[in-house]
Amino acid sequence: MKIHSTNYLDTFISIADDCPVTSGQVPPAKGETRTVAGIQFDLIRQNPYRFTSDDILFQVFAERNELTKSEYKAAREAFFSRGQPCLRASPLTKRYGWGVHHDKNGKIAIYGCETAEYKKLIRDKSLTVIKAMRSGK
Repeated sequence: MKIHSTNYLDTFISIADDCPVTSGQVPPAKGETRTVAGIQFDLIRQNPYRFTSDDILFQVFAERNELTKSEYKAAREAFFSRGQPCLRASPLTKRYGWGVHHDKNGKIAIYGCETAEYKKLIRDKSLTVIKAMRSGK
């Protein structure tokens, strides 16, 4: 079975051209249910450079589908047996103003588009810089 990955190495995903904010925003909660953006934000913000993109995307899937830890291994294999949208399509990069830095090991951290760190990363010649996907055409 082919395994697909969303991980990048030495890459910075900048916010989408049509991102409606000028600084990193905390994704709002919607009632009792945690949103995809909220789960992604909490995991990455509380654990900078601990997880890969694949780790984050699978954890969101696992939480939203209420998987038990014993189901993770098989579910992760099935999840990545088909292509998944990468963090270029994340609401964090498209809507909430967060750039995503993937280090040399594929571990990620987020930076608000107003920060000095974001501005430094977007100009870093040792990184591949790619834009998040636009929300509209």
